[in-house]
Amino acid sequence: MDFIRNIQKKDKKTFFKDFENSQKAQVNHFEYENSNKVSDDSRPLIADFTEYSPLHNGHFHCMKTAKSKIPNGLFVAIVPGLFERSGRGLPYILHRNVRSEIAIAVGADIVVEGPPMGIMGSGQYSLCLTKMFQALNTDFIPRGYRPFDAYEKILEKISLGHGIAPKPYKIVDMDTNEVIYNGKLEEDNYVIVSFSKSLKKIGFDFKDKFIFVPRIEGVSGTLIRKACSLNDLESVKFMLPSETIRILEREINADRAPLHDLRLDEYIIDSANNLSFDDLIKLNFFNDKLANELINQREIKPFESVSEIENSIFYGFSSHFKNRVLSILETRINADTISEYINNYPSTVRVLNYKNEKVLNEFKEKVFFNDKIFVNNIEVL
Repeated sequence: MDFIRNIQKKDKKTFFKDFENSQKAQVNHFEYENSNKVSDDSRPLIADFTEYSPLHNGHFHCMKTAKSKIPNGLFVAIVPGLFERSGRGLPYILHRNVRSEIAIAVGADIVVEGPPMGIMGSGQYSLCLTKMFQALNTDFIPRGYRPFDAYEKILEKISLGHGIAPKPYKIVDMDTNEVIYNGKLEEDNYVIVSFSKSLKKIGFDFKDKFIFVPRIEGVSGTLIRKACSLNDLESVKFMLPSETIRILEREINADRAPLHDLRLDEYIIDSANNLSFDDLIKLNFFNDKLANELINQREIKPFESVSEIENSIFYGFSSHFKNRVLSILETRINADTISEYINNYPSTVRVLNYKNEKVLNEFKEKVFFNDKIFVNNIEVL
């Protein structure tokens, strides 16, 4: 738990440092021109967003497929991020530095830090990730998906550069207003649609940039997480690259993993019991109803456990709402701060790991020596 506390403490400092720096020096993304242009023989950049918790054979298959289609590509993995909470609001199995180490070990060239997804809504982190694609001057975006007949039409539209908007129980082409699918999408398929909407919103031309990779069978994130909790990697070794198993075993033996069942309960309980109504409604995801619900419950009896708090949170617009609220109570980041953070994201691109100095220099050239620059700084850890 001391390891977790140190992560949260350090990440909060980093978050507010990034926030303050982005307020001081904002790049004019659409007018800044660089006289030093990227060389004509520079490699195309493949940007893959993946949480890698942990990196399994499905992730590895997507990476290998993208690299086979763009054999001279510079493969950049975007691995989130501050506070170590996933888009579902749940803790990751491994710290991002370790997840980046595994990514390099299996074939990535560069790993950069993605946004703090656990304290954001899905639309917010989708916008951050697409801004990162833009900041990196991305040429190709590989994405795994679950095939079904109607989805192929959606992918065709996205390949043409159309934004696709997920509406309640229908999917709409933003360019033509055509309803191209009636119903809800599974998570992986939803992410692709959400990316296209956000890319359209920021004005990024993504025509022919996506590499769609059908998901392979036989990989279960649920079984992998359970095996990590039980320290029984042998039962899922057929789902994981050998590099993942080796590094996972090292981290478990060093008592730095698995982290996915751990939260800072005392932070969450203290927030739920002691933050005022005004402080609660300033937090991301919070409104009068949610703040009043917690206050009414704690006036009857102060919260003594996270499960009591979780039971007091009503179901939101997504099945992950409760876990995201817990992550917000854990970090205490205000909605206005997150909104401003997103507006200027990413002012700094933070490199977590890289293959060698040559590819690092190629990466810097791709980001900084282009027609337009979208970041103020590249920080190499």
